[in-house]
Amino acid sequence: MKAESIVIIKKELQHLPKEDLLQLCLRLGRFKKENKELLTYLLFQAHDEDRYIESIKETLDVQFESMNTDSYFYMKKTIRKILRQIKTFSRYSLTKTTEIELLLYFCERLNDLKPNIHRNRTLDNLYQRQIIAIEKKISAFHEDLQYDYRMQLEEL
Repeated sequence: MKAESIVIIKKELQHLPKEDLLQLCLRLGRFKKENKELLTYLLFQAHDEDRYIESIKETLDVQFESMNTDSYFYMKKTIRKILRQIKTFSRYSLTKTTEIELLLYFCERLNDLKPNIHRNRTLDNLYQRQIIAIEKKISAFHEDLQYDYRMQLEEL
């Protein structure tokens, strides 16, 4: 089955009654965890972006605390998983600063890990790539925001 374009889907949705739209949304939420997470964000958390960021940070804290630090191999797997989640959660938000704040927090937590991630080339490279990505994203913001985020970045 070939998926239709967003334009065609939008036109079709405009012709549906409210009841059918509700049923489609509920059915969409049943099939994939990401769909359910996006619906949850849009319905309950989109109005308070700061609280959304704080809840994600709390989730990240739990994952960092439960990380197996006996081996760099286990650390790498967990860190990559956390990074994937950050990317997913930041895609839900239309606010561009959300991803920057989450990535800055991620890098801050990486620096605090024991054993030190900078002793492992793979983890250090992952960290450096995130710093470069943050710098690129910051350059698209207004000068005041750029200054604030660059100060946070320098602290890392």
